[in-house]
Amino acid sequence: MEKIPMTGSGYTALENELRHRQQVERPRIITAIAEARAHGDLSENAEYHAAKELQSLNEGRIAELEDKLSRAEVIDVAKLSGDVVKFGATVTLVDEDTEEERVWQIVGDNEADAKEGRISISSPVARALIGKQKGASVEVVTPKGARSFEIVQVRWS
Repeated sequence: MEKIPMTGSGYTALENELRHRQQVERPRIITAIAEARAHGDLSENAEYHAAKELQSLNEGRIAELEDKLSRAEVIDVAKLSGDVVKFGATVTLVDEDTEEERVWQIVGDNEADAKEGRISISSPVARALIGKQKGASVEVVTPKGARSFEIVQVRWS
């Protein structure tokens, strides 16, 4: 069974979603199915079929969340240090062409949100950064073409 690296906040977010789906969504869907069933003929009951499909989707997501949580390897970023980029690092990069500065935290696949400055450990940018040190120049192939970045800061927060 392959472990899934994630930060403590990513693990907590998955736990919260699982709890919500089990304690709020599941009972709500069961009630909707019961109400739709009370309307009579199930073969032509669109409400019933929609509720059953919603139940299937919810149960599938619950199973997915339980699997991810059981395989989670929570990494405490606060205990990490050094100038080498690895999982959990917050890296400040400067685009060598445009001088534009970017700050990315390298997180697990489930936690990635580019708008919030979090990129997946499996993203092209993160893969290029892993193992590099502060001051290194890194070339990354992005959808917009090859880009060169300089690592100006590695911090752990």
